[in-house]
Amino acid sequence: MLQVESVRQEEIVTYLKELRDEIVQGFESLEPAQRFERKCWDHHGGGGGEISVIRGDVFEKAAVNWSGVRGKSLPLKEEDEPFFATGVSLITHMANPFMPTVHMNVRYIETASRWWFGGGYDLTPMGFDNEEDTAHFHQVAKDSLGDTLYKEFSQNAAEYFYIKHWKKERGVGGIFFDHYNTGDFEQDLQMWKGVGSSFLESILPIYKKRQHTPYTVEDKAKQNQLRAHYVEFNLLYDRGTKFGFVSGGNPEAILCSMPPTATW
Repeated sequence: MLQVESVRQEEIVTYLKELRDEIVQGFESLEPAQRFERKCWDHHGGGGGEISVIRGDVFEKAAVNWSGVRGKSLPLKEEDEPFFATGVSLITHMANPFMPTVHMNVRYIETASRWWFGGGYDLTPMGFDNEEDTAHFHQVAKDSLGDTLYKEFSQNAAEYFYIKHWKKERGVGGIFFDHYNTGDFEQDLQMWKGVGSSFLESILPIYKKRQHTPYTVEDKAKQNQLRAHYVEFNLLYDRGTKFGFVSGGNPEAILCSMPPTATW
């Protein structure tokens, strides 16, 4: 069980769990015959997390995970001081190839000397780009952030979600930020909450519009080929995946991002 050590940590953990529940309910509204299955896990340094996974007719596989962990030293960093990290991370892999994969993560990390926020969301059509969907997705992100931060964070996403060996972006972009700390905690917290709370509006209208689109066996084969690129990015380049493994996180939770099928 995670023991929060400050009012700040308690507020953030409460928000994240409420956000997780809101997203789970939103996804379940598209999958009335199925419900997310939840599984708790413990972290060796303190705390742990909860995996939430659904497999159905609309979501071939989707995971919405929360974690809150402690450790003696922050992984992938030089400083040797205790840390607290908590966040919600999700991924969808859709049965219908015309429904794009979406990824979202919002996280907060704190050490004895500093704190920062990170996160964002991005859209990855699996071979079937739709300009209307892309425009909607980006507009929601822009509305949540304002012009200046949206421009910065969307450029971050274009650079971060780049598959070097294929020389292309993973999808059609989104927003991404890390180590965000302006020195004004309350202002940064509200920005971060705004990103998390805008997520469902960015994707549910797209899913509702595309879930009954007819598709062929060939369309499904194309989707699986693009899913392979998604796997490659997450295992080779994604910092969150590396952080999870190095910090002793739950491998099942970390690998929830993997699609149920992919082809090479």
